[in-house]
Amino acid sequence: MLLTQASLAPYNTFGLTQTADRLVVVEQREQLLSLWQARQDEPLLIVGEGSNLLFTAPFHGLVLVNRLKGIAVTEAADAWLLKVEGGEIWHQLVCWTLEQEMPGLENLALIPGTVGASPIQNIGAYGVELAQYCEQVESLDWHTGETVLWSAADCAFGYRDSVFKHQAKHHLILSVTLRLPKAWQPRTDYGPLAQLGEQAEPRHIFEQVCATRRSKLPDPRVLGNAGSFFKNPKVNLAQAQALQAAWPGMPVFPAGPGQAKLAAGWLIDKAGLKGTRVGGAGVHSQQALVLVNHGGATAEQLIRLADLVRSRVAQQFGVRLEPEVRILNDEGETNLDEVLSCLS
Repeated sequence: MLLTQASLAPYNTFGLTQTADRLVVVEQREQLLSLWQARQDEPLLIVGEGSNLLFTAPFHGLVLVNRLKGIAVTEAADAWLLKVEGGEIWHQLVCWTLEQEMPGLENLALIPGTVGASPIQNIGAYGVELAQYCEQVESLDWHTGETVLWSAADCAFGYRDSVFKHQAKHHLILSVTLRLPKAWQPRTDYGPLAQLGEQAEPRHIFEQVCATRRSKLPDPRVLGNAGSFFKNPKVNLAQAQALQAAWPGMPVFPAGPGQAKLAAGWLIDKAGLKGTRVGGAGVHSQQALVLVNHGGATAEQLIRLADLVRSRVAQQFGVRLEPEVRILNDEGETNLDEVLSCLS
């Protein structure tokens, strides 16, 4: 059913009350042909759970909400191949794979959002990224109406990045095929998982990840948020070493040849920003990486708070933070600087 002037409040975990000119919830693939044939010359936005979106204005176009469901399993000699429809909830998939004794995704437990959104951000946590398990992505090209199959290499995965954030933003992800090797190896070399040791079982890792995330991250059903607002910044090794010398105890992680990754939450915390508010928007009091809606926050307040955080961290550490959250204006994706220029 196609809705006009539809509220986007149910489709973004910040709970912001913007609207879309047109909105449709897609539950069956058969809907897509008629939708595509009746398409108009208008901006397109594809939404899963809306757990990584910041709407700064009413959206003047069509919003497609992906609710396609289904999991098909093919067993190979060395792995399980799972073709998962894009509207499946990611955390529910992780739980299902463990119940079926198909481990591998446990480090990615409790990441909000749908399976269809997972390759867009190349979701990751605790030393694991989707790219390590992605075999293939199936999408619908909204410009041509054609179904496209993408190999993992085609997806151009990077840190919280993929081709679907750039050249292929107009693609609706129909399904993601995951390859889970039967020769499972635990990944416990990151943060709180280290205490589990190399002999940890998948369920132990899953429980530790869930406990850690729940202890730090607010439930968006209680306190509006979009998870980690900023990416963990990458710097060169020389800068990382200089910062560690000036700030003993600063966490630093390897990030490829000549590069290091810093913990954005640590930087924000040490800049004294926990609990800082701009109107109804605030930096979470327990996890500084999360910006929250304390009630009645506006998009402008969240944007000004994000700018304040970015400015303070740059001033204190000489490091520029980039949002992980997708910032949207009336026609599609934009960035923090463009929105700020419109506000000033």
